Amino acid sequence: MRLNRLGNPCNPRRPLACGASLLALLCLLTAPAAAQTGRATTAPAQGPALVSGMAESPRWQSIVASGRLRVCAWPHYHGITARHPRTGHWSGLDADLAREFARDLGVRLEMVDSSFPRLIDDLHQDRCDIAMFGVALLPQRIERLRFTQPYLQSDILAVTTRGSRAVRDWDDIDRAGVRVAVAAGTFMEPVMRMRLRHAELVVVREPDTREAELESGRVDVFMTDYPYSRRLVESADWARVIGPPRPFHVLQYGYPVKPGDEGWFQRVSAFVSTIKADGRLSAAARRHGLGDIVVAR
Repeated sequence: MRLNRLGNPCNPRRPLACGASLLALLCLLTAPAAAQTGRATTAPAQGPALVSGMAESPRWQSIVASGRLRVCAWPHYHGITARHPRTGHWSGLDADLAREFARDLGVRLEMVDSSFPRLIDDLHQDRCDIAMFGVALLPQRIERLRFTQPYLQSDILAVTTRGSRAVRDWDDIDRAGVRVAVAAGTFMEPVMRMRLRHAELVVVREPDTREAELESGRVDVFMTDYPYSRRLVESADWARVIGPPRPFHVLQYGYPVKPGDEGWFQRVSAFVSTIKADGRLSAAARRHGLGDIVVAR
């Protein structure tokens, strides 16, 4: 199941600036652009390279000095940021947009492995400059990080096996004896902990996966979002997605950065506004079958 523009479930198989120092400016003009780590591109940059106050940004000065944009991403988020196990190539909507942002800045892209449990620490410990992997705006994250305007939104969906007898529809999920899995650190974990009254919540931590727990029979169903469920249904013939009969807990996704650097935050925000206006966000979403969950304005 997936969401239409009103947040209702659907069938996933049928998708409906100024003030830059001379040094910073010279570095910006001469730094190599990149499509991904180690690969340069000669395509012209799009969008504003600098915004007001950016020249004084410590983060921007560090990016200029290193010639790279470090982007935290979870490498197992299908449709958003997935790294091929053999080639190392990153694919997905946010992988594409990370390349676009690095190209706009005129620097190379370095993808940094992260995860939802490590997200806040990775940003606060300066392991990356920004996180771009479908990060939902949760209260506990908003307290520690600064988010851009939202660019995607999704409700929670359920994945079970086609032959499951325990979970046939949405109302079967919260029943005594049913084991419901969520990935540690995802927004589904606090939501399902709050919403479940009778079923048992199982928090799956890496390297274990929700899919393996479900296929083994150790859990009866797992909760995920639209991007992940869509790719799973396309690649796993055993999986069946169940959507809520009405909006259950729709959340929006933005790009978080470490607080305290206004110039850098404004540049990241300008990037989101630009890709919405020039069509790059919508184009990337369509390439990955996520057009219906874009927050266009």
